[in-house]
Amino acid sequence: MAQTSHHVIGIDGGTEGLRAHVFDLTGRSLGTARTAYDTVFPAPGLAEQAPEDWWRACGEAVRGAVADAGVDPASITALCADTTSCTVIALDADDRPLRPAIMWMDMRAHAEAADIAATGDPALRINGGGAGPVSPEWMIPKSLWMSRNQPDLWEKAAKVGEYQDYLNLRLTGRWCASLNNLTMRWHYQTDNGGWPDNLLRRIGLAAVRDKWPSDILAPGAVVGPLSPEAAAHLGLPETVKVVQGGADAFIGMIGLGVRHPGDLALITGSSHLHLGIASETVHARGTWGTYIDCVYPGRPVIEGGQTSTGSVIAWFKRHFAEHTSFDDLNAAATQIPPGAEGLLVSDHFQGNRTPHTDPLARGAITGLTLKHTPAHVYRALIEGVCLGTRLIVDSFGAAFEARRIVVAGGAARAPFWLQVHADTLGVPLELTEESEACPLGAAILAATGAGHFESIDAGCEAMVRTAKVITPDPETHAAYAPIYERYKRAYAALKPLRAET
Repeated sequence: MAQTSHHVIGIDGGTEGLRAHVFDLTGRSLGTARTAYDTVFPAPGLAEQAPEDWWRACGEAVRGAVADAGVDPASITALCADTTSCTVIALDADDRPLRPAIMWMDMRAHAEAADIAATGDPALRINGGGAGPVSPEWMIPKSLWMSRNQPDLWEKAAKVGEYQDYLNLRLTGRWCASLNNLTMRWHYQTDNGGWPDNLLRRIGLAAVRDKWPSDILAPGAVVGPLSPEAAAHLGLPETVKVVQGGADAFIGMIGLGVRHPGDLALITGSSHLHLGIASETVHARGTWGTYIDCVYPGRPVIEGGQTSTGSVIAWFKRHFAEHTSFDDLNAAATQIPPGAEGLLVSDHFQGNRTPHTDPLARGAITGLTLKHTPAHVYRALIEGVCLGTRLIVDSFGAAFEARRIVVAGGAARAPFWLQVHADTLGVPLELTEESEACPLGAAILAATGAGHFESIDAGCEAMVRTAKVITPDPETHAAYAPIYERYKRAYAALKPLRAET
């Protein structure tokens, strides 16, 4: 039985800083603190961070969160971190960074990604069923880039891994990798032979296996106790257990209680990420995954994404409605019927991630007349994003039938946007009491690893609660049916009209 006198810490190592939250075993956040760190952009498309900054931030944020919570450090039984993925590190034999970490957003390995995709190796099946893409953001392209462009450094590198691996190494002294990161971004497949050794040989990177962690732990497994150095750095007892986490958004699925087939985490912000629990393994064009054992043992996770969503709304507000509040825009938009009186938006303002996987796709607003107002365009933009979400969910196919969608991020604070999402999808949306899904997911893993719960599922039941349900309106959902059909035809219709540059 969970004892609320015990506490756990969820750490969220993000792009701009590290946050730590102290939770009790009912999922209530008692205290939090955040420490920022810098990202350096040495050239266009490049982004780097200093791993030592992460460690400094971890100490400061954990100490700050415990102080904010006002709890006895001796009551902390475990901690767990989620981090960005793939933010790649290279360490020497003494575990010192040989170079700044190559950030997840860094695109320097684009040529290497193309070379990897050209192999057609079966390990690539998780990317659109083998159709791609292979992203320069991922581990193998970045490792290949270092081996080609920094051979002396590569020779000295005793360890190559991720932000996640570095943090656990500093916390415990154990060099291990998260099965979560490996299955979704390293092409490790528990149902298809494990490591992609054939692919590595084909690209001349077989030696990387001696640098990558060979010790693999699933989310929720205990990495070890805090080392004396780490305990002093964090201001915690050495008895605190460090539990394996993973990539931020995927650990956020746990914090949203997304765990059954048909459940979907809709992570919103400047872009949208769609992470669902599928009923079976599938590898198909237009989707990423499924990733077996990625979050929960034996449950396939399917992934989709929209490149520009909240960023499209921000673009419109900045350039065309600078002096109009969102409250006024939403109030006016609700008076306009579905379909914005003939307006249709293709939301591919920065390309399309899924299901078309086309970086050259472009946005469009069609059907404009002299009657249309900024509120019409605003509504149409939101509808375009929401219809794009529906297309992704539909493209998941028979392996995923959306029954329950849990929302986190910016759209969770926008009632009009939430309602349009529900109406276009025809599926209820849920909001949880704790808005910080990633650190809560990490805290649930920490509590499970510490033995407070028998399973991650039991931890979710105890620590995640629904705050609100947004129900789709059947008549409005029916009204969107012909608009959705137009939306689906727009991509192919617009493609021949692209500018050549």
